[in-house]
Amino acid sequence: MISISICLIVKNEEAVLARCLDSLKGIGEEIIIVDTGSTDNTKKIAEKYTDKIFDFKWIDDFSAARNFAFSKATKDYIYSADADEIIDKENYRKFMNIKKVLLNEVEIVQMKYTNQLVYGTTYNFNTEYRPKLFKRLRDFKWIEPIHETIRLEPVIYDSDIEIIHLPECNHSGRDFNTFLSVIKKGDRLSERLVSMYAKELFISGNSTDFKAALDYFKEVIEDAERSADEIKYALCVLAKGFRLNHDIHNFFKNCIKGVADKPCSEICYELGEYYYELNDFYEAAIWYYNAAFESEPYLNIHYKGDYPLKRLMQCYDALGNKEQAEIYRKALSEWSMPE
Repeated sequence: MISISICLIVKNEEAVLARCLDSLKGIGEEIIIVDTGSTDNTKKIAEKYTDKIFDFKWIDDFSAARNFAFSKATKDYIYSADADEIIDKENYRKFMNIKKVLLNEVEIVQMKYTNQLVYGTTYNFNTEYRPKLFKRLRDFKWIEPIHETIRLEPVIYDSDIEIIHLPECNHSGRDFNTFLSVIKKGDRLSERLVSMYAKELFISGNSTDFKAALDYFKEVIEDAERSADEIKYALCVLAKGFRLNHDIHNFFKNCIKGVADKPCSEICYELGEYYYELNDFYEAAIWYYNAAFESEPYLNIHYKGDYPLKRLMQCYDALGNKEQAEIYRKALSEWSMPE
């Protein structure tokens, strides 16, 4: 049977930490808590479960904090947990079975992360596989009978264990501050982080968040080394941000660029919003229809689903076309988020 170090990074988690650690009792041989600056009772609660509590000065870098936590682990495998998640009885049983039978060559175990849409900030679906259990020390293996080489890719096992995400609130404000801090330092966001920043804006950002992001996404547009996808994400952010700022020239400038190649649902929807605010419901309906049926979303699946359907219903109600409005009212009632 493998041994497990449970590692968490925490800050002001007094409302959920005990719930998380109670659900993990018996799974790990040690619990490592890294506190990044709590001002509540988080550390006192942690002391009831472990004496391995470490302080880590927050530097706007989650990876740095997690790497520090992992450096304190001593067991065969490391389970990376968050304070706002739990494992229920059925999945606890599955986890304990994995612990008994896991083959030595497995280096990462992925688990299904569920309930993501509750206070979600970056996801368009409720469940996804995430790497959660990691072999602490990797064994390098030679492979191939001739022209031998070292196996570079980790051995990954996709388990059927479900981790339930149960946050008490939305963390987007914290995330936006971290993005801005990284940008201010002059660090270059990877393509993945550009996409995550844009997704988080479209899923949970407000007008202030979009305004704060405009300068950065203008730089993305002007960066010749950025990929086509990054440019698309940036155009979406700029279109919505400039509309919210009532900067019509720059709003249309970025919308035109966004529809010149392959229109996306987000920009079509923003054009609909522009005309909707002018009470030009016929023109607005054209763009909402394109958002819902003639394009695909880059960042937020709602922009192809319930958002434009609701607006289409409202446009046709305003135009006095009750029959068409009823069609979209029915479509709206039948729409649901993908799993």
